[in-house]
Amino acid sequence: MQLQDTKFIVTGAASGLGRHYAERLAEAGAQVAAGDVNEEGLASLAEASKAFSGRIHTRKLNVGVEAEVTSFVSWAAEAMGGLNGLINNAGILRDGLLVKKDRNTGAIVKMSAAQWQAVIDVNLTGATYMVRDVAANMAEKGSKGVIINISSVARHGNRGQSNYSAAKAALAVNARTWSLEFAPLGIRVVAVAPGMVETPMTQGMNQKARDALVAAIPCGRIGVPEDIWLAVKFAIECEYFNGRCIDVDGGLSM
Repeated sequence: MQLQDTKFIVTGAASGLGRHYAERLAEAGAQVAAGDVNEEGLASLAEASKAFSGRIHTRKLNVGVEAEVTSFVSWAAEAMGGLNGLINNAGILRDGLLVKKDRNTGAIVKMSAAQWQAVIDVNLTGATYMVRDVAANMAEKGSKGVIINISSVARHGNRGQSNYSAAKAALAVNARTWSLEFAPLGIRVVAVAPGMVETPMTQGMNQKARDALVAAIPCGRIGVPEDIWLAVKFAIECEYFNGRCIDVDGGLSM
């Protein structure tokens, strides 16, 4: 696929990596339907997109709400005059140990159901709704294309991220599952797993934990959004790449 020919949905597009993907696509002449819960960020993205040769359409989207996903996908296909791709990027963090001992009281503290479910609802269930509805829309229209799940280096397991790691591991393995299921429809499904990348999400990390992670990266630096975009771009353009996950993490092992 050539970038200028694409009509892509990008979730979590108001900031960070999602915004970078949307802008790079539009710069190349693509059409993008950008969704996010952050309406202020979407408005800023729409304004910035006026300088691009492509076009970015924006609409509020909470991927954790099934009805919003279904409505958004239908709107996006109509707004762009078709649909041939998805960058499944939306995600949140609610880090914490599954079970820990309180340092002051010695009491045993468990991760709450709400803390677990919030991440699963957005990062896995919502992402799955997106794949399902995008693939269905493309199949109905006979459109071929690619779905890109944004996984994470945490898919290999990371202390304090039971919820996040579970969701991101599932997105990576389901790239394989869905690539097999959607092959008769002419839809590829792949995953890209970023490591430590400079985004608003990582900037909000505990500084001690952040410094320790950066020190463990063999490349000697934190990643930048462009590093991940290069992998996403490859996944879009290389039509022989399918059912696999690209790790872009500077060599970081967790």
